[in-house]
Amino acid sequence: MEPIVQMKGITKRFPGVIALDHIDFDVRPGEVHVLLGENGAGKSTLMKVLSGAYTPDEGTILLNGKEYSRLTPHISAEGGISIIYQELSVVNWLDIRENIFMGRLPMKKVGPVSVVDYATMNAKTQELLEKVNLSSRKPTTSVGDLSISEKQMVEIAKSIAFDAKVIVMDEPTSSLTEEEVQKLFAIMRQLREEGKGIVFISHKLSEIVEIGDRITIMKDGGYVGTYQVADLTTDDMVRMMVGREIKGTYQHLPEENFQFGDVMFECKNLTRKDGKVKDVSFSLRRGEILGFSGLVGAGRSETMCAIYGAAPKASGEVWLEGKQLSIKNPYQALRQGIGLVTENRRETGFFQNFSNKRNIAIAKQLKNAKLDGMWGFTNEGEEKEVSEKMRQEIQIKCASLEQLTSQLSGGNQQKVILGKWLGAGVKLLIFDEPTKGIDVGTKSEIYKLIRQLADNGVGVIVVSSEMPELLGLCDRIAVMAEGRITAFFDIADATEEKLAKAATGDIA
Repeated sequence: MEPIVQMKGITKRFPGVIALDHIDFDVRPGEVHVLLGENGAGKSTLMKVLSGAYTPDEGTILLNGKEYSRLTPHISAEGGISIIYQELSVVNWLDIRENIFMGRLPMKKVGPVSVVDYATMNAKTQELLEKVNLSSRKPTTSVGDLSISEKQMVEIAKSIAFDAKVIVMDEPTSSLTEEEVQKLFAIMRQLREEGKGIVFISHKLSEIVEIGDRITIMKDGGYVGTYQVADLTTDDMVRMMVGREIKGTYQHLPEENFQFGDVMFECKNLTRKDGKVKDVSFSLRRGEILGFSGLVGAGRSETMCAIYGAAPKASGEVWLEGKQLSIKNPYQALRQGIGLVTENRRETGFFQNFSNKRNIAIAKQLKNAKLDGMWGFTNEGEEKEVSEKMRQEIQIKCASLEQLTSQLSGGNQQKVILGKWLGAGVKLLIFDEPTKGIDVGTKSEIYKLIRQLADNGVGVIVVSSEMPELLGLCDRIAVMAEGRITAFFDIADATEEKLAKAATGDIA
């Protein structure tokens, strides 16, 4: 079967780095073609060439039988290419129909004047919502009121509305529950049966095995090969992706008779004003990693935001190293030694228009600045010293410290954020979904860094939706449901089944 799109020998260079080195890639009708590689392998760059956002330095693209040396966004869209990025491009303050038909509103004539044909737009939107199993929502529903999975369905509906032939899904399951993942896969199978070509970018190997037909593996901007998914084991995929063996998941093995230190952090009877967190109490011992498990909306992230001062508390106390803290905003949290690695790193983890150097050094400079950060903030020498130290210590891969952090891979962006907090010398570091959208090899590095922090006396709390991650990394796990802690498990007694039961409120 002839491919819908075929990329041959695609090469893309940036100053000091070859992002793509003669890559071959094609998508056929009626298949899910997986694109796999570590963060920084070049997957997103290749897709930006396909979308017309980047111009390749070498290579050709065959789209619908016509050869191009480069695509523009217009040619790509007209040729049936649609890309759903990990950071969804929906506009929250518009409704569903306006998002789907943005820039292509159906019009009708009323006398000599052209006006928007809302009747047609409503009818077509309702038809599309039924097709993506979102008929419970009205076309006039504000997108800001939708869940992450529902927003993804709106993006897919938009692709279908304009007859996309190839739909690229970049880490579409990173923020979804297992039930939502299965709903997404049902839509993908339906699109495959209709002859659409789907590019699926994911680091979750079990999902690749479940939904993928073919797989192209990339490493360090180079092409490793294209295979049938059924012909590879997950170990094969990892070996080709990272160039080394990584057996199973990270598993922390505590030393025999190891004793944790004193209680270094306590949260007592914490309740949020909005009611999303109710009477939450826990403690953290020095040298311990405390995990938080639970379903989406259980109150885990909401608890951490309240501790960090990003959401108002109704009552409760926070103690660090025997001292009660008064934290009303994140700046006060920083000044008193608490850092938060947020779930959405691109929106709340770093400044998009800042260099790696500035993003790494900013927390330390804010912490040390006087008059609430208004005086003595900029220190070029310190900025360079701190950022270079962190770059070496946690092995941040970047063209230079002057490069924009937004240009790095997801894994290296996460390292920049981690470097920001380490450089500021925080005493307690909270990780919210620390390896979301990060490849297997970089995950292992992040886990080792987190463990090293705990071993060095930094308090560590990890919120994660991945049970194997919590079971492999943590010493103790708290489970939340409906804003409350329902159970604590020492790691020796914890299992996925026990965590799942406690997450539904079943602690029998």
